[in-house]
Amino acid sequence: MAQPTRYRFSFGPWNISEGADPFGPEVRQPMPIEEKFDLYKPLGYEGVQFHDDDVVENLDAKTPQQTARRAAAVGRMLKDRGLTPEFVAPRLWFARQTVDGGFTSNDASDREYALDRAKRCIDIAFEVGTPNIVLWLAREGSYVREAKNARQAYERLLGALNALLAYNKKVNLWIEPKPNEPTDCAYVPTIGHAIALAYASDDPARVSGLIESAHALLAGLDPSDEMAFALAHRKLASVHLNDQNGLKFDEDKSFGAVNLRLAFNQVRVLEEGGFGRNGEFVGMDVKAMRTTTAQPAIAHLKNSRAIFLHLVEKVRTLDRERERRFVAARDYEGLEAYILHHLMGVTFEG
Repeated sequence: MAQPTRYRFSFGPWNISEGADPFGPEVRQPMPIEEKFDLYKPLGYEGVQFHDDDVVENLDAKTPQQTARRAAAVGRMLKDRGLTPEFVAPRLWFARQTVDGGFTSNDASDREYALDRAKRCIDIAFEVGTPNIVLWLAREGSYVREAKNARQAYERLLGALNALLAYNKKVNLWIEPKPNEPTDCAYVPTIGHAIALAYASDDPARVSGLIESAHALLAGLDPSDEMAFALAHRKLASVHLNDQNGLKFDEDKSFGAVNLRLAFNQVRVLEEGGFGRNGEFVGMDVKAMRTTTAQPAIAHLKNSRAIFLHLVEKVRTLDRERERRFVAARDYEGLEAYILHHLMGVTFEG
């Protein structure tokens, strides 16, 4: 019998935030990144997610030599604390050159900037100690559909993937889909789109997906189904677990905070699909509430991990024979009631 998966957890330094939102300023004091690193192990986390400019601030103003020195220094900070860099993502949505998209911009010089920035991100990742790059294609879409040629945009995305694969023969590219925000309509809204690009690339073995719960919900999809699809294709490199209160903006609420049953099914798909057995991280991408006064604001990270592990036990203690009988009898009302009782810790007599 296989040993139970020992899950490893990660989050990004932006998940310990100052609480600013589009309508108001910061409400908590900022923390140096090394002080954030000190909080990982006590919270039960050992993986660190990065944007390129989390590692090297003001990246566009730095020389390659300055960039390499700073990235190496951050790598040493991680090693000293026993932490593992999970991935680095190029922040291609803040720069002036990416207002109309990066890889899919109508401006050739902007596309060149995006590709160069992504290559610099690869250099930073290897200096820090990870071969993994996440591509959240935040502005790869349009506000007005007639403003871009969608077929050409997908070809440009594929060309960018191939250029990055050729730039470093050991890099892994993880595409993180999202249907909207900050653009109105994105070109890679679901994991199916991401996996299609992976298969079309020059090296499909090095292109996978990262699924965020909230992003799937914003697309009107069940995150567990998206995860199952990626697992079936052996293309689920990582997850960003959180929750979402309807089809609004990307809320990044604590995992399970809105829909515990939806969270249970995500955990079940990951557990039964063997996710984590090859060292994959369970990533949390959760925000502290703006109203939080605690300094540092970390309860959301502690709570999300605890809920995940509690739901792992719910998956492992599910009466599979009873479930099988409900399914065989097509008694889905009974099955649903049993699942709900199980999640509540109440004996089901049906």
